[in-house]
Amino acid sequence: MKRYNITVNGTAYDVAVEEVASDGAAPAPVQAAPAAKPAAPKPAAAPAGGGSVKITAPMPGTIVDVKAKVGDPVKNGTVIAVLEAMKMENDVVADRDGTIASINVNKGDSVSTGSVIATLN
Repeated sequence: MKRYNITVNGTAYDVAVEEVASDGAAPAPVQAAPAAKPAAPKPAAAPAGGGSVKITAPMPGTIVDVKAKVGDPVKNGTVIAVLEAMKMENDVVADRDGTIASINVNKGDSVSTGSVIATLN
């Protein structure tokens, strides 16, 4: 009998599996019981010194250039980063005037839709 720990949707299970012979014998039942304590989900890390306005990725892709740095003043429409998606480069721009409070990506990073690229004050 072999024992395995399996996690499904955040709940850990202790599973015992018995190996059966290939002679056609009936398979042994599999026992599954919840583990003593399921693992708690990890909280997302908040960016240090983040601003109140988030600039997010409009689509999944790769950051090919970061045009702004922390402390830069920006106006509505200022390019903050360049995102490559489906072999096309897309500008990620500020949607209002402000100052860059944090840059949360680096050149070469992969991002998904809604990932925070930068924050503004």
